[in-house]
Amino acid sequence: MGLELYARIEEYLDFEHEIRRLHKEFLSLLFAKKPQSVLDIGCGQGAFLEHLKFNDVEAFGIDLSVEQIKICQKKALHVACMPLEKVKEKFDCATAIFDVVNYIPKNDLENFFKEAWVVLNQGGYFIFDVNSLFGFEEVAQGALNINLSDKFIAIDAVFENKQLKTDITLFSQTQGDVYQKECDSIVQYYHTTEQIKKMLKVANFEVEDIINFNLHGFDEADKLIFVCKKN
Repeated sequence: MGLELYARIEEYLDFEHEIRRLHKEFLSLLFAKKPQSVLDIGCGQGAFLEHLKFNDVEAFGIDLSVEQIKICQKKALHVACMPLEKVKEKFDCATAIFDVVNYIPKNDLENFFKEAWVVLNQGGYFIFDVNSLFGFEEVAQGALNINLSDKFIAIDAVFENKQLKTDITLFSQTQGDVYQKECDSIVQYYHTTEQIKKMLKVANFEVEDIINFNLHGFDEADKLIFVCKKN
């Protein structure tokens, strides 16, 4: 999957406003629970970890992208490039923000929830977001071209058979008029609310709340935020 290529183009996608809004909502939910320690699963470039650090919350971030972790390390954040199953510490809360759960295929999702349960202290919280069907069909699909002085980025996202396949093409200027072409794809999976609730129950989580969230300003929610407690 093209996580590394996506990491290199993410700063040009102009999602800063949306990310700030989503992080603000997650921070509000976290502060209501008052956790002493947080594990941020799929921490990306560490923006949410920086918020936690600023608010004196002990936080650890993990991501499968080497490039993303390198960026976090330059910010002096506590991070590691590792899967959730390798985490040995326990936390008061775990988060998975901005599509992390949608990158997990249905067949692997129940096990992911079980792994999240393991890294939490008793009574700990797991808070994550997923894209709604509206979010996939009406928001995520489409094409985007970004023309910069030394690179050209083309993104084409198509939602079919409950999967969003995003093709990424990057042309990077090497010298003069010579450009290097790189291509890769990332896939996200649509999970229904009932599927998620069923898997969370099997993993021994109690769903305390499901919040409809309008990340992109539409009348209908394009995201759902699950607030779950470890039984």
